[in-house]
Amino acid sequence: MLKRSITIMLAALLLLSGSLTAFAAEQGSGGAGGATPSGIPLTGLEAFVDDYVKEYIGKQTVGASVVMVKDGQVILSKGYGYADVENQVPVSPDTVMEWGSISKLAVWASVMQLAEQGKLDLNQDVRKLLPENFLKKLKYDEPITMLNLMNHNAGFEEYMFDMAYQSPEEVRSLEEGLKLAQPAQIYRPGEVVAYSNYGNSLAAYIVERISGQPYHEYVQQHIFEPLGMKHSMAYSVVEDRPELLEHKAKGYFFAGPGSFNQGSWNYMSMYPNGGNNGTAEDLAKFAMAFMPAAGEQSPLFQKSGTLDTMLTRSHSAAEDMPGIAHGFWEYPGVHRTMGHGGNTIAFATNLMLVPEERFAVVIMTNQAGESHIVHGLTKAVVGQRAQTEAAVLPDVSEVEGRFVAARRPGHGFMKLFPYLTMMKLEPQGADQLQVSLAGMSGSYQQVQPYLYEKTGGDSGLDAWPMLYAKVSEGKVEAVSVYTSDYLPLSPGRSMPVLLLSAALAALVIVYFVAAPFVWLVQALFHKRRARRNRTAPRSGGKLALSLILTGTGLVANNLVLALRMLSNNERAYAEVYPQIIVNIALTGLAALLIAALFITRRRHLTPSPASTARYPWSVIVPMVMMAILLAQLIFWEFYS
Repeated sequence: MLKRSITIMLAALLLLSGSLTAFAAEQGSGGAGGATPSGIPLTGLEAFVDDYVKEYIGKQTVGASVVMVKDGQVILSKGYGYADVENQVPVSPDTVMEWGSISKLAVWASVMQLAEQGKLDLNQDVRKLLPENFLKKLKYDEPITMLNLMNHNAGFEEYMFDMAYQSPEEVRSLEEGLKLAQPAQIYRPGEVVAYSNYGNSLAAYIVERISGQPYHEYVQQHIFEPLGMKHSMAYSVVEDRPELLEHKAKGYFFAGPGSFNQGSWNYMSMYPNGGNNGTAEDLAKFAMAFMPAAGEQSPLFQKSGTLDTMLTRSHSAAEDMPGIAHGFWEYPGVHRTMGHGGNTIAFATNLMLVPEERFAVVIMTNQAGESHIVHGLTKAVVGQRAQTEAAVLPDVSEVEGRFVAARRPGHGFMKLFPYLTMMKLEPQGADQLQVSLAGMSGSYQQVQPYLYEKTGGDSGLDAWPMLYAKVSEGKVEAVSVYTSDYLPLSPGRSMPVLLLSAALAALVIVYFVAAPFVWLVQALFHKRRARRNRTAPRSGGKLALSLILTGTGLVANNLVLALRMLSNNERAYAEVYPQIIVNIALTGLAALLIAALFITRRRHLTPSPASTARYPWSVIVPMVMMAILLAQLIFWEFYS
């Protein structure tokens, strides 16, 4: 009897133990009570995501890989749409995609590892860690620290060339890439946030110099291998890893509802800022390394204080405005949220983690600029914190105006392009702003003095959940929008100046496109009249025509140049340099023709009073139009 009672008791204990274990597993992996930070029950998470992406996959988005983790466990890993549309290959959890700028987080993790070991100081001038005179285009003497690089406020302009290529044969070493695409410093360190790919790759080069290893080898050994990331590489030439190449998705551009055009893969010399390749599940392992369980140590660092420091805010425009935490961008989630997005030529990605909840979401798409799932789904699962509105708010009209990105070229003809996509702020009812940018618009509600929260509009602006206007003495000094500042127009680029420039540009373009045809018609008319009246045709016309055709050549050359950059700005400078040389050559020819016209003008005037009145205008007008054209090319630096 006693033996039987003991047996029954042991069985009961085993059953209870099994039930508790199952309950605990259920709680940790999405069972009853488990939820995303936004409140979606984990038991219904897959159905929620399926329903969410159904609206976009195959219509607005070609393919996506979605992974979510909680408490150190993968709670969702699923592919949607196609990795290869032409061959109908579906996206799966082992589909390899390009990380884009999420790659930068590996650089900052490497920096923190070396800082932990005492091999670098985040407040040290990085010039002491670089070869002598490595940075040749600095404007200010103030030190550039590693924190400046992490906070994207070292002051670098946006250099648009030799950032990415469409062929692996063009890829150089990291050092060569940094020398080839070195930007000028146009802001004082620490003053302006201007997102910088160059600054991140410069930090990776410092990791390379301190560690004595090529950067991608350092990451492989000290980050990917410890985390078991076997299906990722910190390099852009995926052809070096055939087993990854076999599973890499093709990239696409949205061409209309349900239509997608294939794009190219991303190849980079400055690969640390956006060249990583890998699966979403591997990227989730990387995310989990920043959210160890209580009492446990991150596998990336030897001291718990290192991770705490890295996740501490290092810069923000205002207390309630999301800022940056040593390379992680903050997001206004229900709980403190941080992460990084990424874009390459034909891929878009996002990673967000909520350390307090030990929750992370990884979304990778094989489509350029995708935002519906990349940002929309992210927002749906991490939520957005409720803002407490202040009792007294300044008038919205105080921040009205147009602003140009601080992240822009400061030199060369590419400095024109940011002025074509300026940010416009307009009042929209009480405490509401309408933000317009590059054909997109969104509504933003003022919740604190000069702090605005996105409440609606295009999903493309979801990357900017909040904006903050820094106002001093009634004037806006800067508008901070998550990853960059937007600045007021300078007097030399004020709206009247820009409108005048646009009007003059339109005038000379129309003139030099139409003038050759007009001249041909007039020449035929004058030739017939000369035959009828038995007089000599007007002289000097060949020089004037040559000047017109030179202007037509200049206009055509620069229109083609602009269209090439608009269609694909991921180019080597060597690709556009011949057109710069054409500009210089045609300008020299125009100067010679103008000089020749001045010399021959009086000598060849026709004695007829009527033609005397016409002939000078046929010379003066082309010269004036050419002067306007050359002035525009100089103003926008189309000679460099």
